[in-house]
Amino acid sequence: GKRRIAFLGSRHVPVVSIHLVELIARSLAQEGHSLITSGSQGVNAAVIRGVLEVDASLLTVLLPQSMHRQVQEIQDQLERVLHLIEKPDHDDLPLPIASSLCNQEIIGRCDQLICFAFHDSETLLTSCRSAEDMGKIVSLLYFD
Repeated sequence: GKRRIAFLGSRHVPVVSIHLVELIARSLAQEGHSLITSGSQGVNAAVIRGVLEVDASLLTVLLPQSMHRQVQEIQDQLERVLHLIEKPDHDDLPLPIASSLCNQEIIGRCDQLICFAFHDSETLLTSCRSAEDMGKIVSLLYFD
């Protein structure tokens, strides 16, 4: 059946991998799955591009902070997102803490998590362990 699939991943992604992430996101959207991600560069931006090419209504983007805290390139991309959730109450938090809280909320909203990380991506790896503890299906793919 249709799933709510979360994508989390590094901001720093090899170029070849960006195309793979876009392809996976686009394919899942074409199958009618709902996708949720955050709104930063790298993996999240690739997911947003992939889903927007298919059906913007299938995408939810949850930001760790408010829109104005995002880089301009991402703000331009987020203008096209129909389901955008900002967290202005997290603007005073350091980004790693805001991102961790954001990841937890994203995981709580999904059935399955697909995560692209490096072996030293502690915030992402902690999020994956948390998702497993919650009984979510977790696919963890490493860049290194």
